[in-house]
Amino acid sequence: MRIDSIEQLRARYTPAQGRALSKQLDRLDPHCMAFIGLSPFVVLATGGAGGQLDASPRGGAPGFVQVLDAHTLLLPDAKGNNRLDSFSNIAETGRAGLLFMIPGVDETLRVNGEASLSDDPALLAHFAGERHPPRLVMRLRVAEAYLHCAKALMRSRLWDSAAQVERCVLPTMGQMIQDQTGGSGPQETQAQMVARYAPDL
Repeated sequence: MRIDSIEQLRARYTPAQGRALSKQLDRLDPHCMAFIGLSPFVVLATGGAGGQLDASPRGGAPGFVQVLDAHTLLLPDAKGNNRLDSFSNIAETGRAGLLFMIPGVDETLRVNGEASLSDDPALLAHFAGERHPPRLVMRLRVAEAYLHCAKALMRSRLWDSAAQVERCVLPTMGQMIQDQTGGSGPQETQAQMVARYAPDL
């Protein structure tokens, strides 16, 4: 049976209660701020006006997403492929969600809110010391912030060195893209790809 209403969905689960509800904040408390300060990786989730969705990985030095105050986060852009899927969605809907991760920590931090893009020099100045200063900054006005339990990362053993997969079990990125696009010619090796990315890191 297809489930296509909230009523049908809720009928199959007991209501959320207790800590699952009370932990949701409308601001960043000191624990959230500390978590963001230690995080070198975040997934940026957005949706466009036409229903298109995007979940984009973003990385940098720990704390590369800056806390402006208890209600505001700043996410700098970074050199990429210029598809601008996430930023296009934000320009259309003004909404975004962030999932922060810290290597070795199984809990995650989720932050959702109103998002806007800016090239305001005062905001860009927060990242003036970066090797590649951003052209735009995403400003997130926090509506929801909450720590997410460790179960998913524990189940996946994401940080467990014994669960790590050797890169060689997959073809190189160059090989996979060539197969997908029907391209021809010499394929970029993994070492060549790493060398090509190095100036943008």
